[in-house]
Amino acid sequence: QVRLVESGGGLVQAGGSLRLSCSAPGTTFRFDSMGWYRQRAGKERELVALISGRGETKYGDSVKGRFTISRDGAKNIVYLQMNSLKPEDTAVYYCNVPVSVIRDFWGQGTQVTVSS
Repeated sequence: QVRLVESGGGLVQAGGSLRLSCSAPGTTFRFDSMGWYRQRAGKERELVALISGRGETKYGDSVKGRFTISRDGAKNIVYLQMNSLKPEDTAVYYCNVPVSVIRDFWGQGTQVTVSS
């Protein structure tokens, strides 16, 4: 079992920045890819950003150029630097780690609220 712990959410004004972190305390093996998803009110969960074990990244279209995903692979920590935040970025952000093609784990989510 993998437990993911997210932190860094909060309330920020439009144009501001936040940095999310996700760690996996007690995990003894190194994750390959790690990612962030978000779910806005009344919407389906959507991809925000992914990072592979080799550092390759992929972003959702709505966050390209504003958000940056990075990781500390040795510690199984993934970060999401969010700049130029917009009210439409308001959502619950979830950390995700796939451990096989049929099994993945999710964090509990952290709320990000961007005021206009």
